[in-house]
Amino acid sequence: MGLQVEIVDAAAGTAAEQARDQQLADGVPAKLMAGDATLWGPDAQEDAAIRLGWIDTVVRSRELLPRLAALRSELADEGLDHVVLAGMGGSSLAPEVICRSADVELTVLDTTDAGQVRAALANQLSRTVVVVSSKSGGTVETDSHRRTYLKAFVDSGLSEVDAGRRFVVVTDPGSPFVETAEQMGARAVFLADADVGGRYSALTAFGLVPSALAGADVEQLLADAETQAGQLGEDNPALLLGCLLGVAATTGRDKLLLADNESGITGLGDWAEQLIAESTGKQARGILPVVVESVGAAESDAPDTLTVLTGQSAGSGEAAVVSGPLGAQFLGWEYATAVAGRILGINPFDQPNVTESKDNTKKLLASGLPGVSPAATFGTVEVFADPALLGSPGSLSDVLDAVVAAIPDRGYLAVMAYLDRWADDSAADLRHLFAQRTERPVTFGWGPRFLHSTGQFHKGGPLVGTFLQITGVVAEDLAIPDQDFGFAGLQAAQAAGDLEALTGRDLPAFRLHLTDRAAGLGQLIGAGG
Repeated sequence: MGLQVEIVDAAAGTAAEQARDQQLADGVPAKLMAGDATLWGPDAQEDAAIRLGWIDTVVRSRELLPRLAALRSELADEGLDHVVLAGMGGSSLAPEVICRSADVELTVLDTTDAGQVRAALANQLSRTVVVVSSKSGGTVETDSHRRTYLKAFVDSGLSEVDAGRRFVVVTDPGSPFVETAEQMGARAVFLADADVGGRYSALTAFGLVPSALAGADVEQLLADAETQAGQLGEDNPALLLGCLLGVAATTGRDKLLLADNESGITGLGDWAEQLIAESTGKQARGILPVVVESVGAAESDAPDTLTVLTGQSAGSGEAAVVSGPLGAQFLGWEYATAVAGRILGINPFDQPNVTESKDNTKKLLASGLPGVSPAATFGTVEVFADPALLGSPGSLSDVLDAVVAAIPDRGYLAVMAYLDRWADDSAADLRHLFAQRTERPVTFGWGPRFLHSTGQFHKGGPLVGTFLQITGVVAEDLAIPDQDFGFAGLQAAQAAGDLEALTGRDLPAFRLHLTDRAAGLGQLIGAGG
């Protein structure tokens, strides 16, 4: 069964069908399946020429299945049945969706929060195998996780040789991570397709290796994707979906509300968020994906939003419904995003603004964080913001009012929480509370996870965002072996580096620092309700 797309909104459907007819007249489906790098114009051709492997990667990925089955059996024989995935962005989001949807346990470590890393280390270490995934081999978060787990294994009594064999590495051919894996004696190294970008890598070794080792049925995932691939060389639902997204964005509906309604897939919106935001958010244009809790979100009536459901129609004003199994969803949304990029006139395969925050982080790690005093303090919440934005607040509720007031017409609010995704999970409730308060699109991202996702859109897309960063006191830092900084310092530098990138564009930004995380989140939720 392949992807199915039903457009409910009549006007949007007519516009999408007209755009589809134009794409068909241009021969786009056949050219795309043939790997034609000219489809996105001369400026994108160099990137497209080395980034179209996702079109047929599903065929090559089948070759991984016997090796993965044998490796999982080998690990099980040694009692290693707890899989931890250290990866960021495209290296972690797809496996998380695959395993959550299959109801198998996979610990995804895509954080620099000391408490969250420490909790992962304390969970079944004696039964743990760590999959370290990085295309470049230079991802600072992932390298920090690798160093920390290696030390933890040795400290638990394992020899260096046995500790090294607790690792499985996924990276690109030619990556420096290959040499690192050899030096540490990793049990296995999987080389992914070099011509597939990270956010398009769901059906490559990056998506399949951790998922298969955790126990998900990746053979069925690939079978469903192959069914979808058989449709893509001609008129097909993914083409219509891409035309819907692209035309909506070019006609003012550039905020894509993503909700699930009984699809049987858990967390697809989080994966699609990175794919769409990082692929389209550049040159001051793009599609902002907003993952909402349910159909009929508070901002769904805003004139610049388009609601797309995965699963079943809810009859609640959605513009379209996308259904189909997970493998078909992965490939179909990748195809649709590439088509939408063509309609938007951008290069869907680069991410020109992602490195800016990374560079700022490196600089701050070397120089130290600037000392800044809070503009106001309410209980356990310290407030940092430009006085021109903040005014003279008499309460935390006044601060939140100032945040809402800073959202421009047809703008959005991004809530960015540099906290513990497990222990501080109530922070995610702020998305819904702010959406109710403002009735404008509100995104929520865990830092630094979102830096590999919507972080590109924040800086490269339309500059109409308002940004609320939330940081918290670190009760106990965790050292990173052979580094001059610990996780607390890295997390703080990442938050400060991204804030610097935003304020450098004169974008309205606020930071709330919680001197007591639990109490501070309680205050925020109370003030926002």
